[in-house]
Amino acid sequence: MLSSGLTLIFSMMGVLNFAHASFYMLGAYIAYSLAGVLGFWTALIAAPLLVGVAGALFERTALRRVHKYGHVPELLITFGLSYVLLEVVQLVFGQTAVPFTPPPSLQGSAFTIIQSPASGLSFALGAAPAAVCSAASCSTFPLTRVFMMAVALLMLLSLWLLLTRTRVGLVIQAALTHPEMVEALGHNVPAVFMLVFGSGCALAGLAGVIGGMTFVTDPTMAALVGTIIFVVVVVGGIGSLSGAFVGSLLIGLLQTLPLTVDGSLATLFNKFGAGVTPDTFGYPILKLSLAQVAPILPYLLMVLILIFRPKGLLGTRED
Repeated sequence: MLSSGLTLIFSMMGVLNFAHASFYMLGAYIAYSLAGVLGFWTALIAAPLLVGVAGALFERTALRRVHKYGHVPELLITFGLSYVLLEVVQLVFGQTAVPFTPPPSLQGSAFTIIQSPASGLSFALGAAPAAVCSAASCSTFPLTRVFMMAVALLMLLSLWLLLTRTRVGLVIQAALTHPEMVEALGHNVPAVFMLVFGSGCALAGLAGVIGGMTFVTDPTMAALVGTIIFVVVVVGGIGSLSGAFVGSLLIGLLQTLPLTVDGSLATLFNKFGAGVTPDTFGYPILKLSLAQVAPILPYLLMVLILIFRPKGLLGTRED
């Protein structure tokens, strides 16, 4: 969900928006503030709109003034904005997590996976009866995760239809690649840029609302996703929504699947007949398990992508 908004801003506009994760955090806190007054479902709509308006105003008043000077000023001004938003959130809400919980309609389990010694693997909608789980191993899948996946897929489909099947989308794509020609045809290119930047921030705010209620809403939530979303966009492909989707799945699997593997690099080499031990050549790195090196695997993949395929897996641009 975050990578879709960053695809619009970073890989299509070419703006290094370091504050993208801060708009994600801002969406969570705005929704938390509105949910107690207007209800969660109203906050789900209002919070991304407010974040989008804030992003558009930032582009109009600050980012546009430095855009002509290149990527470094863009990076610096958005980097400064991320710290400003972090300090404002801490001043208003404090440094601890706030109790942003899902609405009653999203609480509970979507389905239960039942592993029974007698009947094997089976599924049950909702939460399985306690009597069944007492005689078998049960794993529940929360409703919030199903809602998150549904919104993410709907967001991806909506963006794709907007950019490829509507006149507005064609003007946006043309303005991002050939701004002089679009301006010569009578379109307001700065307004298009403001619209795209605000829309990307609104998508980040929507991700913040759902992420905040699903995980935790605290000032550190921006730092947890701030770098990995750039990895997703770069690996998936510059300028490609489908690349952002594929990159998100790939990075997610790369972060989680190695956590289930206890074997070390020495074990891996021995499977190919290398006959090494963790102390071979005196390299402590051979003692590390895949679970221990899992956090660096996405960044290692990004380095390899930048070396061998700079435009990403499904990218359309190399700049």
